[in-house]
This record gives sequence, structure tokens and C-alpha cells, in this order.
Amino acid sequence: MVRRRVLAIAEAANPDWVSVPLVGWSLAHALREVADVHLVTHARNRAAVLGAGYIEGREVTFIDSDRLARPLWRLGELLRMGEGKGWTMVQALNALAYPHFERLVWRSFGAEIEAGAYDIVHRITPLSPTIASPIAARCARAGVPFVLGPLNGGVPWPEGFNSERLRERELLSYLRSGYRYLPGHSRTLRHAAALVAGSRHTLSEIPERYRDKAIYLPENAVDPSRFSRLSRPGPKPLRACFIGRMVPYKGPDMLLAAAAPLLQSGAMTLEMIGDGPMMAELRAQVAAEGTEAAVTFHGWLPHSEVETVAGRCHMLTFPSIREFGGGVVLEAMALGLVPMIVDYAGPGELVTPDCGIKVPIGPRAAIIKGFRTALKQVAADPAQLAPLAEAARARVFDHFTWHAKARQMREIYDWALEPASPRPEPLALRPRPAPRAS
Repeated sequence: MVRRRVLAIAEAANPDWVSVPLVGWSLAHALREVADVHLVTHARNRAAVLGAGYIEGREVTFIDSDRLARPLWRLGELLRMGEGKGWTMVQALNALAYPHFERLVWRSFGAEIEAGAYDIVHRITPLSPTIASPIAARCARAGVPFVLGPLNGGVPWPEGFNSERLRERELLSYLRSGYRYLPGHSRTLRHAAALVAGSRHTLSEIPERYRDKAIYLPENAVDPSRFSRLSRPGPKPLRACFIGRMVPYKGPDMLLAAAAPLLQSGAMTLEMIGDGPMMAELRAQVAAEGTEAAVTFHGWLPHSEVETVAGRCHMLTFPSIREFGGGVVLEAMALGLVPMIVDYAGPGELVTPDCGIKVPIGPRAAIIKGFRTALKQVAADPAQLAPLAEAARARVFDHFTWHAKARQMREIYDWALEPASPRPEPLALRPRPAPRAS
């Protein structure tokens, strides 16, 4: 197999962070298994990337775009008041700052790209489909395919959650669809050779005229070396966990309300891992419901401790109603936990009926009722969890490792270079084949 020469642009790529920076790092790093990759990332990631063993100049180049990016970042933090809310506003500011980063990338690599030093230029992060890439057109003129993605974001707020939307300071989300008219957006899609959509919603947002070069490939995956532990809780009581920021759209308050009868009776315990602006009201809710003995608030934990706490549980109970990727769901499945999720957006795409429990999306009261009913059924018959847990773990290691993601991305590179070749169809979301009868 010919190894493609790839210039991987991941403005956010950091092995020591979470969310988008970890996705950027993990995919760029995994691609080294199947291609000759030179990583281009922001200077803020220098210490972590060099600490991971990369050689500056030979394997990675750092770009400092802070002259423009830092003032916009400070403005964003001021408007968010340090509470981690207003994500749409953050993306709007990134849309202003990021093109400058790519112009600096072209200043460093444009001559090499035009000279044919790279077979593929791949923008991995930002993940947001609202942010344009000015070098897409330049790569097209140079005859070098520009691959964009995984792209993800902008999942619509479900009906009945307007108050949560306002509490998240998502006022700009009402105007989000206007990004299609921003300068450079259509130009980026037109000149990209392949568009990788990280969710079905993002795929649906790609204009029909560009859909023939779009491929659906979920953004998240796991590193098997970080998930060697296998959950082995005792039979009773039912042990569940929640992992994530304590913010309205992730629904920790809905989970506590749904589980209250089982927590009160001693039939269930709940480990709440994470922190956020809702923490005080969640503690007050637990006190009011009389469930303090069954609920533990851990705050933020180091990754190794998250694995230890979650490893004592049977289930991840995660009623988020607007999750783009759902990486925490895959991580829980890798540990052998059964995911109980709302059947919407990222988690709804990752979890199949044979490996988890999906509660239909609906108004707040319906989700609470759905989780309560499902939890009672599991508590009454915990034996149903074992086959689900086994299937969940197998699904992750079959399709959702970074190694598997890199192999699928390599197929996309080949297709971008030879558009007449068969279109790659990632298999990540197909149910795992049932074992043959002996």
C-alpha cells in the first residue's frame, strides 16, 4: 500500500485535553499508522505535542495566530462570564479568528503544497461546519485534494427545552443557519475534494449539490490502551453513573428526578462525575428528594479515577438532549457499561438496541418518565444488562477505535485522489453481525 503524504491541519490538537483538542490529536496521531503525516497545530499545543515525542520541524509545525485569536478568545470568555456557556457565540468568534490561522499555514506550506510535496491536505479541526477554510481553493488550484472533517455541530434544540436553551446563553443559536451566507463558506465546500460529516445532522446540512462528495463518519473513537479495565460490579443494587458537565442540556437534574424512587428505596446508587454551574442546585435537589445516601458527587476527576469510579457501575445514565458527538458514551461502552441515553443526536447514532437502552426524545416530563420506567425495568431484571454490556464493548472495539477511524480515513484519501474509484462506505454504525450458530 502506497503511503499518502498528508498535511494534517488541526488547530486544536492536544493529548492532554478533552473534547475537540483530544479528537484533533487522536485522529491526527492515528493517521500516522496509514500515512506519512505532518501535523500543523496551534502553538498553544507545543508542550503537550512535543511531550508526546513529536519532533518539531520534521513531524509537527506550530503556528501562532494569537495576535488575532487571543483578543477574540478574551472577548468570548468575558461574554460567557467564565461559565462555559454560549457555545454558539464561541463558534461565531472562531469563525472570525480561524481564517487567519490558515493564512499563516499557507504562508509556511503554500510553496510546498504547490510543488507537490503533499498528496492530501486535511483539515481535521475546527470541527464546526460553520468555519470556512480559505486554503481549500488554493489547494484545488494546486491540484492537491483538500479533505474537510469530521464536521459536526449545530444539532437543533428539541422542542420543549427553550428554558434550557436560554440558560445555556444560546441566543445566537436562533440565528445559526445564517452561517451558510458567510463569506467563504460555500467556496470552501465547492473546492473541497471530500467532506467528512461526523453526524447525520451535519450530513443533512450539506447542500445537495455537494452531497456526492460527502461521507458520514462519526467523529469520536477510543484509544484501547486507555480502557483496559472491565466493569465488574456486584449484582445489587443497580449502580449507575453520569459523566459530564453539570449544565442544563446534559440533563443531570432530569436523571436525579427519574431515579429518585429507586435511590430512595436503596435499589440504586448514582455516581455523578463532573462539575459545572448546576452543581449547587443539584445538591439541593438531592437533599429535597432525600437521596443523599445514594448519590455521590465526585466533581472533576483525573481520567484514571473516572475509569475506576465508572468501573464499579453497571450503566452510564446520560439524558443529554443536545450532544454532538457523544465521546463519553463510547468510553463507557469500552469499559463494559450499558449506556442509557436519549435517542437524539450523537448518542442516538452511536447506540444500537442490542448494546444499550434508548429513551425517545420528547419534552422534559416525557424523558424523566422514560428514564424512570427503563431504570425500574433494569432494577427488576438486572440479568438483561450482561449481554448488552458485552455487545457494547464489542461494538466499540470493532468500529470505534482510532485505529479503525484511521483506516477508514485512508479510504477517503484514496477516493479523493481517484474520484472514479468506488465510494468508501464506513461501516461504523451498522449493527455487529450476530455470531453464526454452531
